[in-house]
Amino acid sequence: MKTLIVTGGKITHSFVASYMDRHQFNHVIAADSGIHFFAATGRLPDEVLGDFDSADQTEVRRFEQHPQIRFHQFRPEKDATDTELALELALERGSDEIHILGGSGTRLDHLLGTIHLLGLALEQGVPCYLVDEHNRLRLIREKTVLRRADQYGDFVSLIPLTTRAEGVTLTGFKYPLKDYQMDTFHSIGISNEIMAEEAVIELKSGILVLAETRD
Repeated sequence: MKTLIVTGGKITHSFVASYMDRHQFNHVIAADSGIHFFAATGRLPDEVLGDFDSADQTEVRRFEQHPQIRFHQFRPEKDATDTELALELALERGSDEIHILGGSGTRLDHLLGTIHLLGLALEQGVPCYLVDEHNRLRLIREKTVLRRADQYGDFVSLIPLTTRAEGVTLTGFKYPLKDYQMDTFHSIGISNEIMAEEAVIELKSGILVLAETRD
């Protein structure tokens, strides 16, 4: 099952609508103020959750009372963000691919936290993408192939999430690597480019943030 999570960061309604139309999701979850997109466009999520401390309460009541929507409300004093709760729900529902929109914005603490949350899906072997108009991020820990025809933007960056990623080999890139140890606190993996029809990332251990980006 392919699941979309729309959460309360910075989003453009036209971008979310076109993304939904292109990807044809089987299940859609709105988290907290992510409901505003659905209220504004007339689209319906399958489930709504959050503490709704940053949401319009008129919109909250509308979705709470909608007979086709599963509604989950939490207290603001909780140990997980609304995005984490939505991701856990998506995994609980049996998702085998998850996309998160609205997970980035002006709050860098939320962005860093959400990048780490992608590990919840990684641990279960579920591809999970954090996407906005300029970036598509995911976590990888095994061989990954990128097709130039499908790339999201012009640049590919690799940032160790673990203390180090060992045995990193990059082929088909402008800046190749061979059996390289990538450590945190260094920026060697920033702003690479795909040069072949397919570019391959291999690593022997560790976890990398794979960021496909455009200006």
